[in-house]
Amino acid sequence: MGDTVTVTPAAADLIRSLRGQHGPLMFHQSGGCCDGSAPMCYPSGEFRTGGSDVLLASLAVDGVPEPVEFWMSKAQWELWQHTRLTVDVVPGRGSGFSLEAPEGVRFLIRSHLNR
Repeated sequence: MGDTVTVTPAAADLIRSLRGQHGPLMFHQSGGCCDGSAPMCYPSGEFRTGGSDVLLASLAVDGVPEPVEFWMSKAQWELWQHTRLTVDVVPGRGSGFSLEAPEGVRFLIRSHLNR
């Protein structure tokens, strides 16, 4: 899927930090409400994916030895398949179980229509 998902420099910095604390990482984004629509970062394999999920990218982040998989629910991907997604970081604490919550920041997605 090419560059369907990218990360900002701030997100890459946070991913490197979280990788150092928690080991290999993964993202999952569902189509839920509130923070359920934000990308959640977990230790790799902690969130079980299955037939209702799509692997959108295996992100190469400088300083992280393995790819960081980015998954999305199929239902959400059906709505967003015409976009490019950028993982970014903003101040504030999300209400989910994402690894960055104790850091006082949260991941979010910025989307752009493909042309």
